[in-house]
Amino acid sequence: MFEDIPVDIGLIHEGERIRKSDMQVELGGPKVSEKFELVRLKPADEIEPGAIHIIGPDLGELEEGTSHPFGIRIEIAGSDLEENLEGVIERRIHEYCNYIEGFMHLNQRYDIWIRLSKKSFKKGLNSFRFIGLAMQELFKNELPIIEAIQITFITDPEEVAAHYTEALDVYEARDARARGLADEDVDVFYGCALCQSFAPTHVCVITPERYANCGAISWFDGRAAARIDPKGPIFPIEKGECLDPVMGEYTGVNESATARSMGEVDRIYLYSGFGYPHTSCGCFEGIAFYIPEVEGYGIIHRNFKGTAVNGLPFSTMADSTAGGRQIDGFHGLSIEYMRSRKFMQADGGYEAVVWMPEEIKERLSEYIPESLYEKIATEKDATTINELQSFLTSNSHPVTDRWVEIHEEPDETAVVTAGEIPITTGGFRILLKNARIYADRVIIQPVQPKKPGRGEKL
Repeated sequence: MFEDIPVDIGLIHEGERIRKSDMQVELGGPKVSEKFELVRLKPADEIEPGAIHIIGPDLGELEEGTSHPFGIRIEIAGSDLEENLEGVIERRIHEYCNYIEGFMHLNQRYDIWIRLSKKSFKKGLNSFRFIGLAMQELFKNELPIIEAIQITFITDPEEVAAHYTEALDVYEARDARARGLADEDVDVFYGCALCQSFAPTHVCVITPERYANCGAISWFDGRAAARIDPKGPIFPIEKGECLDPVMGEYTGVNESATARSMGEVDRIYLYSGFGYPHTSCGCFEGIAFYIPEVEGYGIIHRNFKGTAVNGLPFSTMADSTAGGRQIDGFHGLSIEYMRSRKFMQADGGYEAVVWMPEEIKERLSEYIPESLYEKIATEKDATTINELQSFLTSNSHPVTDRWVEIHEEPDETAVVTAGEIPITTGGFRILLKNARIYADRVIIQPVQPKKPGRGEKL
């Protein structure tokens, strides 16, 4: 089936990471602003079956070690296909690209990040034609509902920009269709295990009011995917009994998580970042991170280039959030989830949000309560915790009502010389004597931030 392709194709390559030093070329990713993948349903007479088009330089013409704007546009036809399946089929791009040896695909929609390894390039994977052939075979074999398919790869910056605008409009239209249905209105949620090759204990739980962390799969998409591919990575989850409507805990979700995570995760709170928070792989669009100094959440998204108000960039916090772990105070999420009335409801929703990049704040302006909008800081209002505290105080943010000023008399303790200052961490005491330490960066984080009680707002 893949005789004409110079590298191996198969499940064994899922989860492969390509480091910068091993990279031939990078497509999309954090260094470029415009990148996308898009699937559109077309009439059969508008598709040239099996066609692979390349607009701009091919893989072999891109300079080694460089990053480029990039787009993948796939057009499909089929008598049983419907427009509401576009997003479902589009999400399979992630899976099928990762079947290709030395071709790493991360994220989705407008956040795609692809790397080609030097090793596979030297084996002959030097044209998008090979990528297209592999993807077409996989799509047709895995999803027979697709009767005709053509693929276009775009590296010309001007063409990428033109198609990028269209892609954003399509994404917004899809998301808008999914709004309005409530979690209480359905008996079935959906799970997605597409990213388990990167995070084996992670399963996304998709509800009407909680989009997949990647932002690409709605509850309607999950329903459609489970119907057309019952044995695929997206599957139904019977809600079962609601154990806690505030936290969002359901017996069916817990049972599914236990089975799919091999017992590593046995409880999930869908609407809280503490206790048993929903797990994350690494494809999340944003992170809600707890700031104990102000008892509130900051939000950072993947395309934010600076450091958050806590001094950390997205990439550093992503390491603490990803991997299928339940980490209190680090919560992967989609932008669409932040438009939901269930958004972090157990922690106070937007009353608990204290900082976010201006770009995201503007995108969510219709969904942030008007009474809170001006009280949430951006990078233009605060870049440090001290500045954030001042901003929240001067704007009377709700979190300040919980602050308690503590006055303590200074201790009259003996002065300890710098050469013998004990440092305690994790139950151990480390004595540094006459030490010289050189570091580019020192990060100090609290191990256990203050947790709210059950159902208590932050």
